Amino acid sequence: MKIQLFNKIAQVGLDELDGSYTVGEDVQNPDGILVRSAALHDMEFGPELKAIARAGAGVNNIPIDRCTQAGIAVFNTPGANANGVKELAVCALLLAARDVVGGVEWAKSLAGTADVAKQVEKGKSRFAGTELTGKTLGVIGLGAIGGLIANVAYHLGMKVIGCDPFLSVEGAWNLNHHVRRAATFDEIFEQADYITLHVPATKDTKNMINAGSIAKMKDGVKLINLSRADLVNAPELGAALESGKVSAYVTDFPTEEVLALPHTVAIPHLGASTEESENNCAVMAARELDDYLKNGNIRNSVNFPSVELPRSGAARICALHANVPAVLTGITGALSAEGLNIENMTSKSKSENACTLIDVSSAPTPAAVEHIRSITGMLRVRVV
Repeated sequence: MKIQLFNKIAQVGLDELDGSYTVGEDVQNPDGILVRSAALHDMEFGPELKAIARAGAGVNNIPIDRCTQAGIAVFNTPGANANGVKELAVCALLLAARDVVGGVEWAKSLAGTADVAKQVEKGKSRFAGTELTGKTLGVIGLGAIGGLIANVAYHLGMKVIGCDPFLSVEGAWNLNHHVRRAATFDEIFEQADYITLHVPATKDTKNMINAGSIAKMKDGVKLINLSRADLVNAPELGAALESGKVSAYVTDFPTEEVLALPHTVAIPHLGASTEESENNCAVMAARELDDYLKNGNIRNSVNFPSVELPRSGAARICALHANVPAVLTGITGALSAEGLNIENMTSKSKSENACTLIDVSSAPTPAAVEHIRSITGMLRVRVV
């Protein structure tokens, strides 16, 4: 099998792919793709492509709908870079609280002048800030990263309120019990001194920080965005920064608009740029890709359900299909017609899509596979 690489993928991740794979940037007609931030929207996908694994959490650089229609599973690596982003979020809180960046630049400007120490003592007051202890942090999104920063902020002495309409049971268990739950984002806007965003960029979250949401916030609120640039309407935030409604903005996504904003610290997308994060993401992405290509097992797919089945029988059929009635009946009927006995089977659904894994007593004939492919709603059928 062949794996095509986009961007630099940490070697520790590539080491997870054994000798059965041909791996490289110049690979043609790949079975799988490993990618970080490269945009794939304009890329033509060949019929051989079965999966794309993104070494990172966001998948806005991948055409998800087109992949789904072609039966291409798309994976990401949630949580693999969480610690790195969490640590940068702590840094961002401090940069929002105190004008460290402005102070450092001013201090550098004193080089070569007389009585630097006296000038520092005289001028430092313009960079004075506030402490985090006792302030309220609002966390929007309590997933792998948001949950970590909520817990850390509590231990920094902050009051923490969080909101996540899609909070998982596991995520809830990992939250410090002192983190207070908000029923709506408006509660956070109204109560928080600091707001940090940890949600994906979707049509529902695009421009969620805008003139309307800012108007609900406390005067002088400080905003942190280490998630995606699209979450914030830059011109409307700029007006709030000019008026002082928002007193500071720290973001990991510099754009031409953002770099022109006052009271803003623009970090050059360093959230997951640690050796440990890059290694973790590469290893997780490679393992997900390997297990899917060899066994049909799915973990952390954004367009198909998580499904795993221990191997048994002589062969395995992996079927990706629409989550519609009669598909399973059609599959089992096709196997029965070919005289194939089902040794083990599992089927899971996720929204409009589903995956069925079936271990059979002997290798299915091409005719049996084509029979399954002909079922209404079937997206892709493989024998692995």
